[in-house]
Amino acid sequence: MQGTDYRARITGLKCAVAIPTYNNAGTIAGVIEAVRLFFPFIIVVNDGSTDATADILSGIEGINVVTHPVNRGKGAAIKSAIAAASNAGMNYLISIDSDGQHSARNIPSFIEAIENNPDCFIIGARNLRSANMPGKNTFANKFSNFWFKIETGISLSDTQCGFRAYPLNRLKGMKFLTNGYEFEVESIVRAAWKGIGVMNIPIDVKYEPAGKRVSHFKPFRDFTRISILNAVLTICALIYFYPKRLIQRCMRADLKETMKVHVLGSRDSNLKMSASIAVGIFCSIIPVWGYQLVTAVAIAWLLKLNKVVAGIFSAASIPPAIPFIVYGCVLVGAAVTGEPLPESVASIRLENIGSGILQYIIGSFIVASAAALLAFGISYCLMYVCKRNPGGSQDI
Repeated sequence: MQGTDYRARITGLKCAVAIPTYNNAGTIAGVIEAVRLFFPFIIVVNDGSTDATADILSGIEGINVVTHPVNRGKGAAIKSAIAAASNAGMNYLISIDSDGQHSARNIPSFIEAIENNPDCFIIGARNLRSANMPGKNTFANKFSNFWFKIETGISLSDTQCGFRAYPLNRLKGMKFLTNGYEFEVESIVRAAWKGIGVMNIPIDVKYEPAGKRVSHFKPFRDFTRISILNAVLTICALIYFYPKRLIQRCMRADLKETMKVHVLGSRDSNLKMSASIAVGIFCSIIPVWGYQLVTAVAIAWLLKLNKVVAGIFSAASIPPAIPFIVYGCVLVGAAVTGEPLPESVASIRLENIGSGILQYIIGSFIVASAAALLAFGISYCLMYVCKRNPGGSQDI
């Protein structure tokens, strides 16, 4: 099927194409002519080119040129294209590199993928065994794929390909932090965290021999920046994404069904289940506010307990009860350390808790331990009395 056969479908989808370019004077005109067969709306971002790129673009009609006076990086170029496409009312933006490595023949595959998977973030998957594929690209992509799986739980075969389709409506309002090559990793990780589908489709790729290849990827600098980004994203995933996803799953699930599956229907013994509940209660009281869920799941994982149950019960310290929990902890801590006792709950304020932080911490661990032991005893007795059958399916 010819490119002109897709123009009506592309127009109906409100899909634009973006070509970020930096000193690719030898190939930019050919790339534009190839995509012109498909797209009525073409955005070329001249990212501070110092060669003849600007002169070439000025002689091509029917394109929208965004110029960066100085080179700001590929991520900055894509963000400028996203802004231009959004301002023009586009719903999708397909980006294609200007060095000629991507084939316009694959554009129909992107259009069909968009039609079959609306609002999905679609990334080209290169054949990493193709001729002239640089070894550093293969290693970098495998490295990136590994960290993407850690950060999102999603497996992709290519996370660094610049031939991709951005679902603009789903990305609306998102603020990205990076401007270089690492943007291509950040954008799909952040999209996955937002619940946007991320998928690969196979594409062709052409790499010129080393002597003819024009690449602006600086291995040491860019690999270091990508590594730092992955470290930051991994930390964010552990303290934000995974806890949030667990909470959302619990919130979406019916409480009765959740308890039936993860408590009564669990194959864990009554002893193990009671210990999991105790861990959750313990973490809900100790001074790790905001990270109770993460701490409970981590401890449950280390002790090989039920992580879901521990996570659920870590939310026991609901906001209205927090002042009373803090007051009780300070009260117990003061009794142990011999410090003056607080007058009342109202006397516990952020500005004065710092002076009694030691007694609060000591008291919180004492109260948490006592509450955990109590929760363990009560839950174990209840399960014993109710004759809970591990792995069973009793009604509640």
